[in-house]
Amino acid sequence: MIQINHDLTPAALQPALDQFFALSGQKILSLQKRWNPTHGTPVFTVKGEYTSRGWTEWTQGFQFGGAIYQFEVTRDETFLDIGRRNTVDVMASHITHTGVHDHGFNNISTYGNLLRLMAAGVLPFNPWEKNFYELALKASGAVQAMRWTRLTPDSGYIYSFNGPHSLFADTIRSLRALAISHRLGHKLMGEMDRPISLLGRLLQHAETTARYAVYYGKGRDAYDIRGRTAHESIFNVNDGAYRCPNSQQGYSPFSTWTRGLAWVLCGYPEEIEFLEVLTEEDLAPYGGKHKLIAHFLEVAQAVADFYLEQTSIDGVPYWDTGAPGLVSLGNYLDRPAEPFNEHEPVDSSAAAIAAQGLLRLGSYLKRNLEIAKGNKYYQAGLTVAQTLFREPYLSTDPHHEGLLLHSVYHRPNGWDYIPPGRRVPCGEASMWGDYHARELGVLLHSAATGQGEPRFFDIMFE
Repeated sequence: MIQINHDLTPAALQPALDQFFALSGQKILSLQKRWNPTHGTPVFTVKGEYTSRGWTEWTQGFQFGGAIYQFEVTRDETFLDIGRRNTVDVMASHITHTGVHDHGFNNISTYGNLLRLMAAGVLPFNPWEKNFYELALKASGAVQAMRWTRLTPDSGYIYSFNGPHSLFADTIRSLRALAISHRLGHKLMGEMDRPISLLGRLLQHAETTARYAVYYGKGRDAYDIRGRTAHESIFNVNDGAYRCPNSQQGYSPFSTWTRGLAWVLCGYPEEIEFLEVLTEEDLAPYGGKHKLIAHFLEVAQAVADFYLEQTSIDGVPYWDTGAPGLVSLGNYLDRPAEPFNEHEPVDSSAAAIAAQGLLRLGSYLKRNLEIAKGNKYYQAGLTVAQTLFREPYLSTDPHHEGLLLHSVYHRPNGWDYIPPGRRVPCGEASMWGDYHARELGVLLHSAATGQGEPRFFDIMFE
């Protein structure tokens, strides 16, 4: 279980953030200089060098979105040029990609961040550039919402690349694409010019994920532990019936893949923030604002509590809570995570994603006068961040292209590099791990310098 440092502040982490972004800039430039786009999208490192891995092209937005985050903190326009130029040159196919559930990853990281910075006055206002980003984001949200499995007239989900029967927990973060498209006044148009509400599909997907991908300790099955998550939920598309949990990247359907849990932990708090800015009128057809936020809050707190209980004392989890080698590690939850152990890998990328969720959940609760709960989650997020922004997780080697070390991609498929003489993956980075470490760094830098917390949907102009 995590040992929360209750004395940490964002300002106290500023020296670590300064070092982090100094290293981050070096690694962005190194990869930009070496990487040939014809080789595909960089996914994870092998022997310290980024390599591609064909599955889906879900990490390209992280590559260029990371450069945009680097600019946001440093104001070095070298990184703005990398992010903006490559968004224009190579990201167009992701806007109209109908075969994936990853629009929130690719397009919010690029077009979304650029529009947000222009709305904040960080980028100079340019009406054509603004219109370009807005059009991309409107289209992206609608295209993502097309990938829809209807369960009942009032329920359904955005299905994963596995097909219409499959709901992935990580798609909760792609709801950002629907949220921004809705916020920009867009709709998905269906047969016979039928308008389909993107907000409606967002809320239906979030409800289906909450119902089937998250457990609440209410006896749903023999492995129903409050806050546990299933990576994949399987449905019968003929009648809309739920069939079973499954896992693509975790150990089993009945254990918890910690990065899948982290997506949920990050996704619901940021969607709570989005619901806060909507009106009662917007949300009345879906049960009302109070009811929806209360439900999302139940989900967020359940998975947050599970994370805090099932992670090591420094806040970094092992890749799956049921991984068979954990039994050989003894009381592994009572000491810091051990990335160089010989039994099971840790996953620093899960920690980076979860830390942001903990911070946002804590901030929401503190704003709403639940101070004790809010402080617990917020300080836990700072505790995780403190661990990640120093060695052995922070990569200080100038010859290693990764930034956040000890990330894991697909352990069951054996895709992660295992160094000679070792038995499990360690010492490598991933594009999503690096990106979410930078996103976490931006959040903390903003808090430390009194700029407030950046929100993905802050894309409206006065």
